[in-house]
Amino acid sequence: MEIEERLKQIREAGTFRSLPHISHNGKYIKEGDAWLLNVSSNDYLGLSSVNSFRKEFASVCDESQAIYTSSSARLLTGNFPIYDDLEALIARRYGREAALLLNSGYHANIGILPAVTTASSLIIADKLVHASIIDGINLSRAKAVRYRHNDYAQLERLLDENHSNYDCVVLVTESIFSMDGDICNLCKMVELKKRYPNVLLYVDEAHAVGACGATGLGQAEEQGVLADVDILVGTFGKALASVGAFVVTSEKMKQLLINCMRSSIFTTALPPINVLWSKFIFEKIPFMTAERAQLKRLEQMLQTAFPERRVSSQIFPFLIGDSLEAIRFSECLKKKGFYALPVRPPTVPEGTSRIRFSLTAQITEEEMIRLIEVLKELSPNLNLD
Repeated sequence: MEIEERLKQIREAGTFRSLPHISHNGKYIKEGDAWLLNVSSNDYLGLSSVNSFRKEFASVCDESQAIYTSSSARLLTGNFPIYDDLEALIARRYGREAALLLNSGYHANIGILPAVTTASSLIIADKLVHASIIDGINLSRAKAVRYRHNDYAQLERLLDENHSNYDCVVLVTESIFSMDGDICNLCKMVELKKRYPNVLLYVDEAHAVGACGATGLGQAEEQGVLADVDILVGTFGKALASVGAFVVTSEKMKQLLINCMRSSIFTTALPPINVLWSKFIFEKIPFMTAERAQLKRLEQMLQTAFPERRVSSQIFPFLIGDSLEAIRFSECLKKKGFYALPVRPPTVPEGTSRIRFSLTAQITEEEMIRLIEVLKELSPNLNLD
């Protein structure tokens, strides 16, 4: 099919995308001549624009540390002491043997599963895991099956039926699901994986690290299962206001990843200055209790306003259905002062297009009240359920 024809089909389906031309100022985005409240950011703690942190970081970062490129993969000449320091800090905070830095959450999810599985392995993954995890599954040699979203009864049946047929079974889930904002019952996942000696639990905490848990370590901390997750993936690019990702695991698993994980082996390492900033922020995360409490207050306001929609986290999917209708809804929100983007297929299944609101701790309760008023005002006009 020619490119023009493919683009035409994408436009007609209401799923055409283009890069936005925007400017940023804290929690606001400027599009055209209008400044809009940004409710589509993953900056959950609002740390990306904290000027006091930038100034403090600049004061403690001397010239010898301000290295802006690693110039190589870590296995060659691209390893620096700051990487080891941050990995040791992460492992210590999680109470685990080891941690490994990676260039992004996508690098983590496309690389870990192919590295830890073989043709004699089975991956059992939640139906709604992120696209990066699906890509990792497809790149692996393992057989894979998917269970209905958060359907632990079906997962239990699949595990009971299949565990003895494979050398290793990997259960894969997100803790907070990126498109629906609902939360996995990690205690149940741990219970299931402990039944058999050949089962590992893989949890992607991308949207939970920083935003959840008493000290910001995510849902595994909040649900009390930090010691029981075999492979825990977190990112720096969301609540932690930096770039890159990490995996927390055993020392043996870390060594396996170093030797077999292609998305780590064959890429230039993150710049040391970015890793230094990540460490600076990670050290502050335990003390962000006020920011996490504000997120909870905003979530509770939404839950009270929309009890039928079941708000579980800082991610609030306002389901619409039709892709073109979702685009129109987004444009209406912009006219009311809110920058909230539509999420459409293939990111979500056909017929489930939505506005995905991402709350940040910088949003005030007054702004949340106004957003709720606007949503209630616009919904009937757009013939939504």
